[in-house]
Amino acid sequence: MYSNYLNVGRHLEDLHTHKLSSLKSSHYFQCASGNCLNHIMGSKNNTASFRTRSPLSIFIVIVLCCFFYILGAWQRSGFGKGDSIASEITKQTDCNIVENLSFETHHNVVEIVAPSEPKAKKIKPCDVKYTDYTPCQEQDRAMTFPRENMIYRERHCPPEEEKLHCLIPAPKGYMTPFPWPKGRDYVHYANVPHKSLTVEKAVQNWVQFQGNVFKFPGGGTMFPQGADAYIDELASVIPIKDGTVRTALDTGCGVASWGAYLLKRNVLAMSFAPRDNHEAQVQFALERGVPAVIGVLGTIHLPYPSRAFDMAQCSRCLIPWTSNDGKYLMEVDRVLRPGGFWILSGPPINWKTYYKTWKRSKKDLQAEQNSIEELAESLCWEKKYEKGDIAIWRKKVNDKACQRKSANICKSMDADDVWYKEMDTCVTPFPEVTSTKEVAGGELKKFPARLFAVPPRIANGYVEGVTAESYQEDNKLWKKHVNAYKRINKLIGTTRYRNVMDMNADLGGFAAALESPKSWVMNVVPTIAKNTLGVIYERGLIGIYHDWCEGFSTYPRTYDFIHANGVFSLYENKCNLEDILVEMDRILRPDGAVIIRDEVDVLNKVRKIARGMRWETKMMDHEDGPLVPEKILIAVKQYWVGSTGNSTSSDE
Repeated sequence: MYSNYLNVGRHLEDLHTHKLSSLKSSHYFQCASGNCLNHIMGSKNNTASFRTRSPLSIFIVIVLCCFFYILGAWQRSGFGKGDSIASEITKQTDCNIVENLSFETHHNVVEIVAPSEPKAKKIKPCDVKYTDYTPCQEQDRAMTFPRENMIYRERHCPPEEEKLHCLIPAPKGYMTPFPWPKGRDYVHYANVPHKSLTVEKAVQNWVQFQGNVFKFPGGGTMFPQGADAYIDELASVIPIKDGTVRTALDTGCGVASWGAYLLKRNVLAMSFAPRDNHEAQVQFALERGVPAVIGVLGTIHLPYPSRAFDMAQCSRCLIPWTSNDGKYLMEVDRVLRPGGFWILSGPPINWKTYYKTWKRSKKDLQAEQNSIEELAESLCWEKKYEKGDIAIWRKKVNDKACQRKSANICKSMDADDVWYKEMDTCVTPFPEVTSTKEVAGGELKKFPARLFAVPPRIANGYVEGVTAESYQEDNKLWKKHVNAYKRINKLIGTTRYRNVMDMNADLGGFAAALESPKSWVMNVVPTIAKNTLGVIYERGLIGIYHDWCEGFSTYPRTYDFIHANGVFSLYENKCNLEDILVEMDRILRPDGAVIIRDEVDVLNKVRKIARGMRWETKMMDHEDGPLVPEKILIAVKQYWVGSTGNSTSSDE
């Protein structure tokens, strides 16, 4: 090979200096791009120069180009010595393709195979009495707080020394929920073994116990004819059918039948209810495959951004709207989008018919409704409908479209800064507009167009560091990631994973790429991350603020699939990574799946902990290859149930 190069060199020495310079600048270096033949044969500017060259010199240059092209292709193929280092790195990080990880259900498997690496700390199962443990809404702790203004039903998380460092067991006989849409109407009794609602709400058509399952007929206290008929009446006033209304809030949701039946109309409802004596309202909702969280209107703000919901309702939710100078209705106004709708069904609406049944005087009920009417007017809400048990108001699209009467405007500059912040008796101001017809904060497209349209918060520059261009690039990236996930786990995108959580949702790209009637995504924006939750709602998705150093406001075993992108890097120096993983295990169903995307060093720490948690794990390379430091950890929570021999574990 050396002699060949030497001969070529001798031949090139015979070329004129100006010809050699022209060859280097206009042809030789452009051959490296793979277009040498076109350049040599097709360049109009250098036609005369080629006439003076011998055919041999042109042939030699072509041969050289082809040689280096073949050499480069050989090295890129992975067989070249240059890739041996990358191969060794891949082996060291154990980034194997997931071939032997089973994502199917294993209800008959109870015993757990010991982890393959004995070095991992084994995290023990908790006692069976903790089967329904919710750390920050735990009943005994709640009862130590004042009952005034529902303080005792708010979040009260245990201090570090009182945290459970054990795995919450599933109840004996636990089964994977029925697939959607059957799951909307039926729940396995073994999964939520609580019958009190079937007795307390027997006449209201909430839930029935039949053999080994609960049946949900779709009834409710204020819609005895069924949720569908109730929604049909609302749709005669509210544009539910055409995609104008996409996100909804149900305050005091019960078993969330309203949200369950809105789903087939392409409306996502965030339902909440306190953990109270009725037992497991929110647990039933999630078991049915309906979005819900444990929550209450008390003294602190709801964990949602301003202008989030297209529609909100209270169906006999028992919230005292006129108490505390109307503070609770002002909070609903904060989260209600300009042009959004508020529905009140139940007391005091239709008080003339029910005052005897409610055991209240006409005077008190009339005064209560008058007070609500006055509050609504001060919030720039216009009454659109009242018939029977239902009244509907619509919020004005901006403050120029109404004249407020002595409203106390909130002085806070950030209406989205709400985590553990106390509510004030004040009205959240509209974003500024220039005309009476302009929608404050920006007009949204109808769903599904709004899913990928540039959200107004980004278009108006309200999210630091995010532009319309970077938003579109983020969407492309997450489509690529989700397609890769589906190749790994073919159950993603099916009804097997109905309840999905994204622990660090950012702009909602993961949820948007996964959008389907078969599943829904709880988009969590960590309180220490960039505040992008408003963008997520403007896309027609739902989510919540949360601090992952604490327990999430849900019952155990309420999510089928959890996605965590960069969560552990974000919290590495904030709190114990083991606590986050144990919390993930608590809210994940048996046989549920996890995908964690993070830096390889962090994932190695996470994987070591996970091996002691009855999780099966595999590490994979990034979609772009082994040289990318970001890796993917795939995990499946093994099926196991509690037994009387289980005990809580401490820091061992």
